[in-house]
Amino acid sequence: MAAVDIDVPVETEPQICNQEDLERLAESFKEQGNAYYSKKDYSQAFNYYTKAIDACPKNASYYGNRAATLMMLCRFREALEDSQQAVRLDDCFMKGHLREGKCHLSLGNAMAANRCFQKVLELEPSNREAQQEKKNAAALLEYQRMADFGFEKRDFRKVVFCMDRALALASACHRFKILKAECLALLGRYPEAQSVASDILRMDSTNADALYVRGLCLYYEDCIDKAVQFFVQALRMAPDHEKARLACRNAKALKAKKEEGNQAFKNNNYEAAYQLYTEALAIDPNNIKTNAKLYCNRATAGAKLKKVDQAIEDCTSAIKLDDTYIKAYLRRAQCYMDTEQYEEAVRDYEKVYQTEKTSDHKQMLKKAQMELKKSKRKDYYKVLGVGKNATEDEIKKAYRKRALMHHPDRHSSATPEVQKEEEKKFKEVGEAFTVLSDPKKKVRYDNGHDLEDDGCFDGGDFDANNIFRAFFGGHSGGFTFDSSPDSGPGNFFFQFG
Repeated sequence: MAAVDIDVPVETEPQICNQEDLERLAESFKEQGNAYYSKKDYSQAFNYYTKAIDACPKNASYYGNRAATLMMLCRFREALEDSQQAVRLDDCFMKGHLREGKCHLSLGNAMAANRCFQKVLELEPSNREAQQEKKNAAALLEYQRMADFGFEKRDFRKVVFCMDRALALASACHRFKILKAECLALLGRYPEAQSVASDILRMDSTNADALYVRGLCLYYEDCIDKAVQFFVQALRMAPDHEKARLACRNAKALKAKKEEGNQAFKNNNYEAAYQLYTEALAIDPNNIKTNAKLYCNRATAGAKLKKVDQAIEDCTSAIKLDDTYIKAYLRRAQCYMDTEQYEEAVRDYEKVYQTEKTSDHKQMLKKAQMELKKSKRKDYYKVLGVGKNATEDEIKKAYRKRALMHHPDRHSSATPEVQKEEEKKFKEVGEAFTVLSDPKKKVRYDNGHDLEDDGCFDGGDFDANNIFRAFFGGHSGGFTFDSSPDSGPGNFFFQFG
């Protein structure tokens, strides 16, 4: 903005002879102040109104004019003092009462503002500005009431909404700004909360409420040591600041309990770690970021204790608190893999890989996708009732047992439905043995390959009876099974032809 050339008269020391000379001089200063005010040069206007007051300190209008200037400079507390002095000098000074009310309103003192506007209306009942400002004061009181109720109910979004509306009427109210900042912090909107607190601290570095909110943001961002420093500083400025005292105590307790849990985990004392993380989670439900880490830590301890379902729940709780927490997705995905919930594991690994495209995350995703594909085929290990690390002898013993259990001749006297079901199982047992007893087929099966697509196995032309005969020595005769109710899978004998 270009500088404005102002012809300022050269001031000389006036010869003051009497009160009339002082009053004329004061009026001269006032007129110069008015000129600067009309040019919006409020700093110079302030200077000349101050000279007028110095020359004639009993004139209410001079204080009123300086109050108006201070209001334009957003120095509402000083403006309030001048307005109050103006009406003390002249209780019928309508503009003085109006300005006092506006200062109270800007500073968030709705009740005091309302009294001032009522006084204006007593002096001038048709004053529209006072009528409107009185409505604004009533609206401010209502926003305060709604905010107090919202805070009590932990509806922090409602409080932020009310404080935004209140600050539109009371722009200089630090109390409203602090309440808004505190609720923004409780909502996890830390940069916004820090910005509000920092603005206040720039104007007043000793403001205990702003120091508390600044510490609260750091505390909720898991910067506990720095947070404690701000809480201590706030308590130094205001020893009775109960919120700062409680937050400081919680911060220290949370840090200590978390570190105890971590140490117990490092010492392989997983039960103790699990319990310590549980105790830490009870300290402050509002600390979203730290609690997300605690849930994930407890899930890790829980997984070590084979509490896989609880570990999955803890990871889910961590993700609800912080949906960007990669470690929680990875831990939950591994739990899903351990419990063969492959679709869920793939979903989590996809989320991780979309966020952080590393080679490790890609490999984890591919492995989960492979396991998912494998899970949709027949599980030949389950068909035979053996583990995935079963030896060749274990596979043969399992086949012998299952093949005899489901052989059609054993169920010749059963209903057609049972015969059909047992015949299907007998065929599946033969398929499973054919694949798992052949090293090459077994490797391809374990690696997720589709054996039918590869041409290694054609289930449609498969004859389970041929496998059965080959396994039991290729006898041309059959088996006779004891069909009594107490018979087991081993009750059979060879019938030679």
